[in-house]
Amino acid sequence: MFDRFQAYWRFYNVGAVRGVAAFGLLLTSLAGCMPVDLLNATISTRGLTVYRDIAYGTDPKQKLDIYAPKSAAGNAPVIVFFYGGAWQTGDKKEYLFAAQALAAQGAIVVVPNYRLYPQVTFPGFLEDGAAATAWTLANIRKWGGDPMSLFLVGHSAGAYISVMLALNREYFAAAGIPDVKLAGAVGLSGPYDFLPLTRADVKAIFEVVPEMAVTQPIHYARPDAPPLLLLTGDNDDTVYPRNTEHLADRIRALGGQAEDRIYSGVTHVGTVLALTPLFRDRAPVLADIAAFVAKHRSTAE
Repeated sequence: MFDRFQAYWRFYNVGAVRGVAAFGLLLTSLAGCMPVDLLNATISTRGLTVYRDIAYGTDPKQKLDIYAPKSAAGNAPVIVFFYGGAWQTGDKKEYLFAAQALAAQGAIVVVPNYRLYPQVTFPGFLEDGAAATAWTLANIRKWGGDPMSLFLVGHSAGAYISVMLALNREYFAAAGIPDVKLAGAVGLSGPYDFLPLTRADVKAIFEVVPEMAVTQPIHYARPDAPPLLLLTGDNDDTVYPRNTEHLADRIRALGGQAEDRIYSGVTHVGTVLALTPLFRDRAPVLADIAAFVAKHRSTAE
């Protein structure tokens, strides 16, 4: 079965299918066994303690998992990881592979679920992201994390959440943490400047406000934003690389800190799958995130 998963990845990676179609292929049932489950079955949690289904709000969807290195000594950097799925699909249990990879670098990783369409439209998922972050800041010392070294990381729609929260202060203010200072934010294949909307499903999520500019992370670019690391692939035809280029250029033009990487031959789902040992040679995503965290984490004792 695992050999069949590898064959599907090779088929995807050479360009026979890409973007949403490829992601659907990877997550479609294969003889009764989901490929994402096969992928996670190759991931060891040795050296980690995993805490599941911790409530950060009152809605059944508002729960999170924590992946804590057993070696964490009270000052580990903290990563809140938001998964993608076009703001409509996804579940934290599917992202063991991403959480393990990041935790193996010494970070405590928090993976929240958040409310999805049609339960919510914009900005409900951002409100949940801010609430999960507020909960993490208030509680993560119990697991050995340093709230002064908190990073938001996400893929696709999760990258949108991570970067929007880093740029637009109003969501943290509404969550009761107006003076939060993030150490940084990382976006993998994220949509940051995606007007005009063309997909009917995305229109239903965002066309609920009179001014569409307020839905775009680039609208909130500012020189004093937390440092950003924006990663994408040049074969991404789901969220075009120009999203990464435009936001990074805007932040730098304003005098802020933004690094961007466009990996050759990498597709939309390829950036997040590159976190796994099986596909890590496709792009240095994990190494780039680890270097960014090491550069911007707090050094205070």
